[in-house]
Amino acid sequence: MELVRSIAVVLTLVSAPALSLAQQVDSVSLQGNRAERLEWFQDQGLGLFIHWSLDSQIGSVISHSLVGASEDYVERFFKELPKTFEPTRFDPQEWARLARVTGFKYVVFTTKHHSGFSMFDTAVNEFDIMNTPYGRDLTAEIVEAFRREGLAIGFYFSPDDFFFLHEQGTLISRRRPEVQPINNPGLMAHNKQQVRELLTKYGDIDVMFFDGPADGLLELGWELEPDLVVTRGAMQTPEIAPSTTQGIPDLISVEPWEACFTMGTSWQFKPTNEQYLPGRRWIEMLVETRAKGGNMLLNIGPRPDGEIPSEQEDILREIGLWMFVNREAIYGVRPWVTTHEGDVWFTRKKDASTVYAAVMGDPWPWGEERTVILKSVRATDSTEVIVLGQNDQVLEYNPDIIPQTIWEQTDEGLRVTAIRAQRLYNDRTWPNPIVLKITNAEAAASN
Repeated sequence: MELVRSIAVVLTLVSAPALSLAQQVDSVSLQGNRAERLEWFQDQGLGLFIHWSLDSQIGSVISHSLVGASEDYVERFFKELPKTFEPTRFDPQEWARLARVTGFKYVVFTTKHHSGFSMFDTAVNEFDIMNTPYGRDLTAEIVEAFRREGLAIGFYFSPDDFFFLHEQGTLISRRRPEVQPINNPGLMAHNKQQVRELLTKYGDIDVMFFDGPADGLLELGWELEPDLVVTRGAMQTPEIAPSTTQGIPDLISVEPWEACFTMGTSWQFKPTNEQYLPGRRWIEMLVETRAKGGNMLLNIGPRPDGEIPSEQEDILREIGLWMFVNREAIYGVRPWVTTHEGDVWFTRKKDASTVYAAVMGDPWPWGEERTVILKSVRATDSTEVIVLGQNDQVLEYNPDIIPQTIWEQTDEGLRVTAIRAQRLYNDRTWPNPIVLKITNAEAAASN
């Protein structure tokens, strides 16, 4: 195929206003999280959330179907579903390898959701994975596999426990005073024992996500594991689903925060009536989250047999290719002086003067030259600009063309002209953002 070299299209981008510290995301107290561990957490950038429990067998919303349910439904949920939960195709090492190649740095697994079913070996009751046909400590297997692949380990834990409330004779509900652990001594003791199990049986745990009222549990977590980073319960963790109009918070935060995303409309496996966003949109949301100072915690919902749905795996592998090329724009970065200029989004290498500019908007065809003007970035005498992933020296099958990135500082801003020269798909199309790496850069005076 002949090279299609367009007339340079100049994309003059309107600079978004820089955000002051007064506009930071409101934070819950971070006092118990150690500063050096929060710094570590911010460097990670991308985490894998896994929602999985025994009601994946019936394809319902995880746990919440018990609220307002008839007594017959509740009894069958608690007594019948454990008898048929046997994930015969569960391969935690395969999960962990996929997570590693995708570019995830940590995993957060649902050890116990609101239903009260424990996906780990607990001594507090028999409503757990050990009393199913599977009969093994599934959480221990996940920890071992992901740790072997070099990922940090995190646990999701719900202080709400519908099984405990039902056994206690308390109406299953949420947010009523009597179901709050701080007002229910039996539930508080139950939760503390399980948190103690999770933080003493599986080695060092890096992250804890308390999905509910966590008073008393936060303090125990830090007592048992001083280096523990508590996310939900101690920092902002907005939930963002494609089925809603809720967007990523439009603020830069000076404190760590974490956006939790569902791939579809459900956290747990939903066999029918499900819709997924394309991989391109997830990559764009990852870049936007990092540009605003947050981590992305992207969720998968395994099938009841333990396999990851093919639609979800395909999205992960598309993200994985993009991360393989551009991961340095995601790990160990902080916000730039502005989040974006039009369709270009920025991150900045921590403790360095390197800026990354992710060019979104219309896909950038292979072999096409484009010019971008960046108003918030000023070059210095030692600035270098490249397209991440390519050497700027070779355009395949076109030996007469040297696809070198060129730049100049103008009154309008930093003017960068580049050619996308790396062939990532066989048909040369690539719908995902291209990232410019700008070293030894300064913030423009107007910003």
